[in-house]
Amino acid sequence: MSGFDSLNPDFYQTSYSIDDQAQGTYDSNNAGDPYSNKQQYGNYNYPHQGGLSTPGVMQPQQPYTGQIYQPTFTPTAPQSVYGSSFEDEPPLLEELGINFDHIWQKTLTVLHPLKVADGSIMNETDLAGPMVFCLAFGATLLLAGKIQFGYVYGISAIGCLGMYCLLNLMSMTGVSFGCVGSVLGYCLLPMIILSSFGVLFSLQGMVGIVITAMIIGWCSFSASKIFISALAMDGQQLLVAYPCALLYGVFALISVF
Repeated sequence: MSGFDSLNPDFYQTSYSIDDQAQGTYDSNNAGDPYSNKQQYGNYNYPHQGGLSTPGVMQPQQPYTGQIYQPTFTPTAPQSVYGSSFEDEPPLLEELGINFDHIWQKTLTVLHPLKVADGSIMNETDLAGPMVFCLAFGATLLLAGKIQFGYVYGISAIGCLGMYCLLNLMSMTGVSFGCVGSVLGYCLLPMIILSSFGVLFSLQGMVGIVITAMIIGWCSFSASKIFISALAMDGQQLLVAYPCALLYGVFALISVF
């Protein structure tokens, strides 16, 4: 270096010495300890990353992802009326409105004409029993060689419509079409007995006429008794029994002829 300084007397003079590079060179003796030179980098100020925070410095808040002026809510599942478990749910027949106890009580009321009818039960719209009785009546006619299913259901529908209009005019409370169909269908049970007799012997003789007249009176009396008890029509049983007798007389004609 002294020879270089003598050749260039005008060169910029500095206090830098080549001996200072020894401080920055890598020492092979410290190769086994990578943390031996940590004093050299201790004063370096690294920028803070996302997970580290300096005390006293407010971190940016997360952006709002919802819609403005519209509150967010978490939908909840609707609670069942009968509970969340299958054990608390009602039976399927009860959900369908089929009660075998009421069906049996209505059947006994029809079979026993002198039994007092329960107006609360008879006022129910129960069409399960009437459908079964109409099907049984058509089946007994089929056993006698008469395919009359269409006439049975057609006459039943027309008769229910006529009785519905008549009872709404006669009663103060009114009645539903389902209730009329339920009562008339249950009172068709004695007519099934008549058609069953027609399978065994002919009903066109004197004995058959007498049995047919008794069955018509039985059906009309039972139906009128139920109607006056359900609709509070005291003293009007004969007025209600007459159109019922006309309706069941048509079914009797189908059974006899």
